[in-house]
Amino acid sequence: MNLASLPAEQRDELELLVRELHAREHCRFRRLFPDDGPLSRAHYPQQMAFFEAGARYKERLFMAANRVGKSEAGAFELVCHATGRYPDWWTGRRFAAPIEAWACGTTGETTRDIVQEKLLGPVTDPDAGMVPRHLVVKTTLRPGRPNAIESIHVAHTSGGVSVIGLKSYEQGRPSFEGTAKHVVWCDEEPPQDCYTEMLFRTATTGGIVYTTFTPLQGRSAVVNGFLEADETAATVKTVIQAGWDDVPHLPADEKAALLATTPPHQLAARTKGEPLLGAGAVYPIAEADILCDTFAVPDEWPRAYAMDVGWNRTAVVWGARDPGGNVLYLYSTHYQGQGEPPTHADAIRARGAWMSGVIDPAGAGSSQIDGRSLIDLYTKLGLKLSPAENSVETGITQVWTLLVSGRLKIMRHLTDWLREFRNYHRDDKGRGTIVKREDHLMDATRYLVVSGVALMRVAPKAEPKDRSALARSWAWG
Repeated sequence: MNLASLPAEQRDELELLVRELHAREHCRFRRLFPDDGPLSRAHYPQQMAFFEAGARYKERLFMAANRVGKSEAGAFELVCHATGRYPDWWTGRRFAAPIEAWACGTTGETTRDIVQEKLLGPVTDPDAGMVPRHLVVKTTLRPGRPNAIESIHVAHTSGGVSVIGLKSYEQGRPSFEGTAKHVVWCDEEPPQDCYTEMLFRTATTGGIVYTTFTPLQGRSAVVNGFLEADETAATVKTVIQAGWDDVPHLPADEKAALLATTPPHQLAARTKGEPLLGAGAVYPIAEADILCDTFAVPDEWPRAYAMDVGWNRTAVVWGARDPGGNVLYLYSTHYQGQGEPPTHADAIRARGAWMSGVIDPAGAGSSQIDGRSLIDLYTKLGLKLSPAENSVETGITQVWTLLVSGRLKIMRHLTDWLREFRNYHRDDKGRGTIVKREDHLMDATRYLVVSGVALMRVAPKAEPKDRSALARSWAWG
């Protein structure tokens, strides 16, 4: 066909149609995660793992560094669900019918400038949005905020229409009440009360809630809900972590420039997706700097243990000192609630009845069981115990000095110890008081460093059971 021979009006219509087809074929949604090339999905394993996890888990957290594409991943998945247009490689959750969804941000302004722009593109370039422009049926404006969208109506492959509502956490928990949702995407970390309300909105639909953010709020309730999920919760929720090393699109010079201007205490969060150590952390040091791989403690290393006692929780930590490097290693813990002294004593003796230990000096007082001293009780149960020095700030200073100098290491299998370490903090009311909540192993560690190290000794060599038989074997040569 000779376009020049067509009337001008038809020629203009045809050119518009060609541009429209090109825009549809090359829209952002279709360009992401291609089969091959330097930005192929094979180079984004964490994003692929995040999508795939949606088939098994109701709740997902993509806890990632800045600039790794976490929001793009969140927007991409939401568009898959809203349109019903899943790529051939998709192994995550699928919805066969139109959905009701929320896409949420921190404030009305950031929801408009980040979440809305990810989905629809900037006002000046609607083709840059994740939702293909030709599938946007209509949008409704949010009153009182210029250029802010309240809802996006998206054409679904079934012939129906999905609705994506744009929400912000600043609207408060009550704004998330009422309506059932199939999908909720939280871009940036939500408050716990809002997050809980969102979960209930998916209860009747069998829906999903997924969250994408850089953990700059540290070990918040939402973060801990994923990182410390118990056995039951772990069946419905999972976390995928990603850092700069997990993506190919960040140039080295850009990373260097960002590193040069990032505050040191934010580096782990912004480059690795690790929760930020809060300003109130008692021991503000990265876990990577204090953890070591688990190994069998040599017999010639001296050892001791320390106890923090209580009815709700009794905690014991064992330490061994490397005589050559003068490094103290924490290698075992006992962590049990509402147990009787014989139960705890059995667990302690099982790790070496010959060992000496120190105990919370409160143990020298009366037991809640029958008025006897806990130290007396445990001594009669076969333990070698002495009261520990309990000067809190002095002990914390000594522990901190060992940590930052590399002379106190924690074997990485001590999950109970790590959980307490992550939450061990001072109050935020300006007093600097230690928050006394789930700190039993932290107290025991302090007792061990201050008082237990002096009691450390090497395990005695086993005596032959039958000396006369051994003597006879020597006599007969």
